[in-house]
Amino acid sequence: MYSAQVLDHFEHPRNAGAVESPDAQARIENPACGDVLQLSLKISDGRIGEIRFLAKGCVASMACASALTELVRGHSVAQARGLRREEIVAAVGGLPAASMHASHLALDALRAALDQVERRG
Repeated sequence: MYSAQVLDHFEHPRNAGAVESPDAQARIENPACGDVLQLSLKISDGRIGEIRFLAKGCVASMACASALTELVRGHSVAQARGLRREEIVAAVGGLPAASMHASHLALDALRAALDQVERRG
C-alpha cells in the first residue's frame, strides 16, 4: 500500500522534534482525520537553517512531514514558499489517494510557519 520511501520516512523520521527558540512555529490540524503537525524553524542568513516537526497522525502524515523538512532545509524563505505538494508526494514515492491529505497538511504547516517569518521581517 505504501511506498518504500513512505515507510522509511515513517520508521526513520528525519528532523523529528522541536527547534529550540524557533523563529517561527506553526501547528496545523486536519479536522477530518485528526492528524496534527507542528513545524518549528530557525532562519539563518535568510535561509531555513533548521527545521523540525512533531506529528500525531497516520503513516503518510509522518512521512510527508519528514520529507518536507529535508526538501526545504537550507533553502531561502522564497524558495521554500515555492515548494509544491507534488514535490512532497514525489519525495515519498507517491501516496494512495486516501492519503493525499498528508501532503496538504505538511504544505499548510510550512506556509503558516513561513507567514510568521515574513510578518516578523
